[in-house]
Amino acid sequence: MTELVLIRVTGADKPGLTSRISAILAQYDVTILDIGQAEIHDTLSLGILAAIPSRAESAPVLKDVLFKAHEMGLSIRFTPVTPESYEQWVQGQGKPRHIITLLSRQIEAEAISRITAIVAGHGLNIDQINRLSGRVSLADSNTRPNTRACVEFSVRGEADQTELRARFLEVANELGVDIAFQEDNVYRRTRRLVCFDMDSTLIEAEVIDELAAAAGVGDQVAEITERAMQGELDFIQSFEQRVALLKGLKGDVLQGIAERLPVTEGAERLIRNLRALGYKTAILSGGFNYFGRYLQHKLGIDYVFANELEMEDGVVTGRVTGQVVDGQRKAELLRQLAEKEEIRLEQTIAVGDGANDLPMLSIAGLGIAFRAKPLVRENAKNAISTLGLDGILYLLGYSDRDIAE
Repeated sequence: MTELVLIRVTGADKPGLTSRISAILAQYDVTILDIGQAEIHDTLSLGILAAIPSRAESAPVLKDVLFKAHEMGLSIRFTPVTPESYEQWVQGQGKPRHIITLLSRQIEAEAISRITAIVAGHGLNIDQINRLSGRVSLADSNTRPNTRACVEFSVRGEADQTELRARFLEVANELGVDIAFQEDNVYRRTRRLVCFDMDSTLIEAEVIDELAAAAGVGDQVAEITERAMQGELDFIQSFEQRVALLKGLKGDVLQGIAERLPVTEGAERLIRNLRALGYKTAILSGGFNYFGRYLQHKLGIDYVFANELEMEDGVVTGRVTGQVVDGQRKAELLRQLAEKEEIRLEQTIAVGDGANDLPMLSIAGLGIAFRAKPLVRENAKNAISTLGLDGILYLLGYSDRDIAE
């Protein structure tokens, strides 16, 4: 009768370790039912679930493995596995899988404790934990303001996703971290289109406020903008009110404003890597095409859809031409771009900060509220507030070693 044994090896990592252990098992025609290996701070942990055939007694096999481990200065442990527990493990492979991503400037033990407690409380099993962020020296962590830290948990089991997201959001708000929760399916690994809001997302400014300041109506426009972003006003009506206040602004000031726009932390790194990885990118903005096209050229973005600020004789008329890009229009454009690129909505990503971004965030395969208002954070499936835009690469499963600086 085949004997099942879990072999666990720990010790200083060294070349050839796994090869030497598996070579001994091969001599006895052992079948490997499961294998996993992890390395942390040059210390290795190797696990092998071995099926030892009846023609090969387990004692000689395990004795040879034990001697080899001791010869290499390793600790080893053997645990018998019953056929019943093995079958239970096999049945678990059909359960839903999810990815939990913890993002912050640095990872504190309390964040890990709170996340894993929620996971355990909902009956989920953690299969794997990976650090996606690169190694940071103690000196750098104390002196560099924009360090990045990310840990990814792969979990398995049935759970109420709405309740889990609410719990994670609560912990994220309390600890000042970000916690993303996604279904681990084929679409997570085949995203192809990323659509961005522009103002306060790709850039750390609201362009219409900058225009208003140049026109001398900054306070009036800023008040309307804030109420619209909080969802207190209808976007189109508030937009028309703000644009009307710009009447008489000379068009030559637009170039100067465009050149001064602060690009959001991580935006250039994110777009550069998305392009290298074959993603398409788009700006879907309730702002203005003039500035969207400027960013398109600067960052290398594929598509831009925004509002056309009407000009007559080089002067702003206080009107826009064409269909206003509001929240519903953004969602329509996302659908159209997905169709144009011949991909499913599940393969799209939408990123925004305001209430008018919620329609596109809700239909995208991955909707991300970026440094968003509380209303948007609460209604979006995922949020990033602690890192720059390049934190999105972690949500896609990329580690720092995969990313070009």
